[in-house]
Amino acid sequence: MSGAGFHVHGPHDHELEHAAHHADKDRFAGTIAVMTAILATVGALFAYMGGATQANAGLYKNNAAIKKTEASNQWNYYQAKSSKQNLSELAVALVPAERRPQYLAEVERYKNEKAEIKLAADKLEAEAQDWSARSDAQMHLHHRWAQATTALQISIALAAMALLTRRKWLEWGMFGVAAIGVALGAAALLHV
Repeated sequence: MSGAGFHVHGPHDHELEHAAHHADKDRFAGTIAVMTAILATVGALFAYMGGATQANAGLYKNNAAIKKTEASNQWNYYQAKSSKQNLSELAVALVPAERRPQYLAEVERYKNEKAEIKLAADKLEAEAQDWSARSDAQMHLHHRWAQATTALQISIALAAMALLTRRKWLEWGMFGVAAIGVALGAAALLHV
């Protein structure tokens, strides 16, 4: 602080001046700073991809639920036709012989309608399973992206500790954990 010709240096002022005078010689701090910026950028991209895959997983699961509901509606319709077919079969047994052909025709009609409804319901069930599998795959990728992001965040924390303590082993730890994070990101990118 300066005021009325009186100047007092704080303990950190001397360190800052010393660091400024020797900045070109301090490759350690420069390397850590550049790596921190790179790791933060890559981590942000990984976080974005993690969020995107999580959103896709939710959308796909929603589509699966919609298809499952449509399939359930078809199965309910199938059951209604089965009930009508059963009533017509009962009528065949109970009505006089001259009215039986009408009910036999209804039984046959219900069988045909049920076959078509079953095909539609099975198709919707398959679509629901496909959407659900796609959702599960997206969640797997989301977890990979989250693991990669977490590893990069840990490496940034190690970088800060390395910069503060000037410990070389922390710098190597930062590079090691960053490599793990990048490998996990590559695995997510390759859908592994």
